[in-house]
Amino acid sequence: MSEPNPYAPTGKRSPYAGYDLTGENRHRERVGFYYEEFEPGAVFEHRPGRTVTEMDNVLMSTMAMNQSPLHIDAVFCEDTEWGRPLVSSLVTLSIVTGMSVRSTSGSGIANLGWDSIRLVGPVFVGDTLYAESEILTKRLSRSRANQGIIKVRTIGVNQKRETVLVSERSFMVPTMNKD
Repeated sequence: MSEPNPYAPTGKRSPYAGYDLTGENRHRERVGFYYEEFEPGAVFEHRPGRTVTEMDNVLMSTMAMNQSPLHIDAVFCEDTEWGRPLVSSLVTLSIVTGMSVRSTSGSGIANLGWDSIRLVGPVFVGDTLYAESEILTKRLSRSRANQGIIKVRTIGVNQKRETVLVSERSFMVPTMNKD
């Protein structure tokens, strides 16, 4: 028989918000929630914000083989409507989704997929992104005991509070009941 995972959530709440109790006066930071803790309509504001760098954009663009000059060629972009390179949508999606993980799918068993991803505004190097997620629905899994499915809408905004991305995705999380 294998040993229990020492890094798994203990389910024993610490008196400190956001922590589990792991022993006498020992507290482990929590990431994510159990199924029962999610309530449709709840909105989580994700902080801190994240300023997009040129390195973020060039690295993700070249790693993903997105060699569009619109993202990586500043001279080419001088003659576009933007006058400068646009940040790749993969960078925007990665940062905004990543910001949401701690308080949405952090305890997740699986990311089940995106129902929609809409890029509604441009992002440029130097923009600072912020995000918030609303719990849309929740239901118990029909095929996996002790697991539930959560659907969220995440909205990414820039430092001017202009919406740049809206996505909806579903993920699976454990229930508190392990039996």
